Amino acid sequence: MFTDAHVWEGTARRLTAAGAQVRAVTLAGPGRPRAGDGPEPDAGAHAEAEADLETHIEEVCAAIDAVTGAPGGTGGTGIVLVGHDYGVHPVLGAADRRAERVARIVCVDAGLPQDGVPPLAAVPDQSVRALPAEEAAAGTTAGVLPPPGREEWTRWGSTAGVSEEALDRLTARAAPQPLGTLLRPLRLSGAAAAVPTTGVLCTANGVGIDMVQRLVDLGDPALRALTGPGVTFFELPTGHWPMLSCPEDLAGVLLRAAAGEGHRLTPPGASGTPAHLHPFPLPVPELPRERRGNVDFYFPRPGGTKGIEGAERAERAEGAEGAEGAEGAEGVDGPRPAVVFVHGGPVPAGAEPSPRDWPVLAGHARYAAGQGAVGVTVEHRLHDVADYPRAAGDVAAAVDLVRADPRVDGDRIALWFFSGGGPLLADWLAKPPAWLRCLAAAYPVLAPLPNWGMSADSRFHPVRALADAGHAPPPLVLLRVGLESPEIAATVSGFLAAAGEREAEVRVVDVPHGHHGGGPGDPEEEWRGAVREAVRAVLDRLDA
Repeated sequence: MFTDAHVWEGTARRLTAAGAQVRAVTLAGPGRPRAGDGPEPDAGAHAEAEADLETHIEEVCAAIDAVTGAPGGTGGTGIVLVGHDYGVHPVLGAADRRAERVARIVCVDAGLPQDGVPPLAAVPDQSVRALPAEEAAAGTTAGVLPPPGREEWTRWGSTAGVSEEALDRLTARAAPQPLGTLLRPLRLSGAAAAVPTTGVLCTANGVGIDMVQRLVDLGDPALRALTGPGVTFFELPTGHWPMLSCPEDLAGVLLRAAAGEGHRLTPPGASGTPAHLHPFPLPVPELPRERRGNVDFYFPRPGGTKGIEGAERAERAEGAEGAEGAEGAEGVDGPRPAVVFVHGGPVPAGAEPSPRDWPVLAGHARYAAGQGAVGVTVEHRLHDVADYPRAAGDVAAAVDLVRADPRVDGDRIALWFFSGGGPLLADWLAKPPAWLRCLAAAYPVLAPLPNWGMSADSRFHPVRALADAGHAPPPLVLLRVGLESPEIAATVSGFLAAAGEREAEVRVVDVPHGHHGGGPGDPEEEWRGAVREAVRAVLDRLDA
């Protein structure tokens, strides 16, 4: 979006030097040259703002038709269509109409568009997404979206690796984006589905191959096609504009993609148990589940040892890990404190099993109940990064339900967030109620990732919420994995730095050789010890 063919110059030179025939297409729009013209913008060419997605698809089709060294022309190995960001929409539309001539589609730091969905749905910045949506609601697709200013490019993706000079040029050459290109739905016949496809993921923008595999493992039908034999992936450790930050590396990846190389994803369960379905690392008591709406309660057994401290003493006395937590909390009279466990995401709507039935979530709740607290799991509707407000409302309502239960001590509540649920911490850091005795997080995302499209002042930014809070935060417990992705690890480091500046009480529990979410390849003893320590730290703060 907003760019012309000049952004591909460095990559094109390297591809040409390697013997490839390269054609960079500038798509129609105000202040842009016609496809195939020279690199300098021509204010008189396509100056109107009426260009739409169909216009751009036709231009890519024309570029394909102009190539003679490909099937349908005079022979050759076929055409590789490369689309970056918005560009993948006209690329896929053209591939659908010229499937017999296209050898491969390459999506550079872009999703795979779906039939009937307008490109606007892929715009990362949610506030920007709302502007053209208002135009669409009014029944018009005319007009343009102004290009970003120099300091605004991060609203469209990470600028990691882009030099100051390149950023200056990107800004100077940026042109308005016709609204019709964003509002018109992409229409596909299905022919492009047979064309081999490669995704190039820019990890500094927030997504890597491992994360995509985890999303596939959740069972989203829309992602099932990514496990096909003709689909491959590459990673580049850079931001959203690899053609500017690492053109040589991008050229190398494109040549390898054209040769059919790359990492292949596996269908759910094909390579073992997915991480989110891996067994909970500690033995837990068999406790009945009480399901109320989107909330599951696990109450300790009646009769036996007294209180959380008594449960801890019983656990030490038993000494055997296999019996740990199974009998420790029996016989506790009166309301109990509660630990509310909140899953991560985004999780596809209708995922089976649902998050509250995942072993990790139910296991934590049952283990906490075995230690004398009420263990609670909450299922919320975080299906997309735009859903954080709705998910926050789900969690808040669930907490009210928990506190209203007469078997729960409503003045002693802990909230524990996992993974992509981490941003939901922000509300509780900004305005912690007196009854909130502890906040915990396991392998969390603690600031919006670049490709989420959230502004710097987003409500769901725990690092900023902690730094800006005008009060002491609740005690914090953080379970951290040593083999976290660099992008998520950076958010954790930023959070701990803010906690240090605020002199907040933070207990960090490390899994040195653990991956995000754990899994069958991680050291079980490390996870057992870390989960036991983290739960104990939370319960200690409830019992303080």
